Amino acid sequence: MDDILRVDDRLTGDQRLIRDTVKSFVSDRVLPYVGDWFEEAVFPARELAPALGELGLLGMHLEGYGCAGTDATSYGVACRELEAGDSGLRSFVSVQGSLAMFPIWKYGSPSQKEEWLPRMASGSAIGCFGLTEPDHGSDPSSMRTYAKRDGSDWILNGSKMWITNGSVADVAVVWAQTDEGVRGFVVPTDTPGFSAPPIHKKMSLRASVTSSLYFDDVRLPGSAVLPEVVGLRGPLSCLSEARFGILWGVVGAARACLESAISYSQTRVQFGKPIGGFQLTQEKLAWMYVGLAQSSLTAFHLGSLKDAGELSPRQVSFGKLFNVRAALDIARQARSILGGNGITLEYPVIRHMTNLESVLTYEGTEEIHTLVLGEALTGLSAYR
Repeated sequence: MDDILRVDDRLTGDQRLIRDTVKSFVSDRVLPYVGDWFEEAVFPARELAPALGELGLLGMHLEGYGCAGTDATSYGVACRELEAGDSGLRSFVSVQGSLAMFPIWKYGSPSQKEEWLPRMASGSAIGCFGLTEPDHGSDPSSMRTYAKRDGSDWILNGSKMWITNGSVADVAVVWAQTDEGVRGFVVPTDTPGFSAPPIHKKMSLRASVTSSLYFDDVRLPGSAVLPEVVGLRGPLSCLSEARFGILWGVVGAARACLESAISYSQTRVQFGKPIGGFQLTQEKLAWMYVGLAQSSLTAFHLGSLKDAGELSPRQVSFGKLFNVRAALDIARQARSILGGNGITLEYPVIRHMTNLESVLTYEGTEEIHTLVLGEALTGLSAYR
């Protein structure tokens, strides 16, 4: 597909190397199999994690502890190429690096960092992030999971839901109410009282491990708490990190759908000529490219702001709101161009389209990000 705006010309040499390396990995290790993974609702996390670690993709934007220490734009480009394979693959990397490793790196004790970060960077240990609850998604301040002190220990009770990597994780970063405010806990998943049953019958993100987490009198030592943060700013800062990866990643999903639609339109013949030669099809493709290019430019701009240390949460909300909606619109239009073939897993479109329905609502729903922008524009909060 011709990059009419030459957006990738803005990449540095190192960023292009990361792009090409991840793209090659996805082409060799993911695309030949991901349709079957999606159909069978499996994700080979234990097989892929060491390979992703070897490429330096796990916690790649963090410094030290075996992490690659790349710039933010490089991380974004990697997320884009991973999600061109599948949203589940990018979700695995995002959760590992931005939601599980980042809070330990940012708020953890030296011993927590030494114990977990090198193993997680290599892919020999997998992490998950426990914030969302069955009755409290968009309003984490109302979470019911609670940790209380018992001597020098903590006793953790409650539950979390829609947790990527949950049932394959070695460690969970869990956020809970305490008498001191919301605190984060580093919870090894073999701790007695911890369980993580997988969630079945998903029709989206099927090539991804999604679980519930349950805590039944989970006893944790005092050293399990993240010492450097109290309150919701801890988990919300992690979400900003993950959302940055999402706003880049969905550009890859959208590109994969557009490329599939263009290729199909050039070879599918109706009424004596390829359907790409009809004006209605070309109008769809043109607007699909405009949406893709606009979302690419948004991602690059926000990457530049993050690399300069100037990115704000409301700017991340803008990126997630616009780019996910653009990607979903592109996927739906691609599905229409492919006709009946658009609903089969022989093509990537229906897989990306259904995945994006989940991406639209996780890490902050479309409605929440709309209200973030509304408050930024008016100065008035509309959450309650």
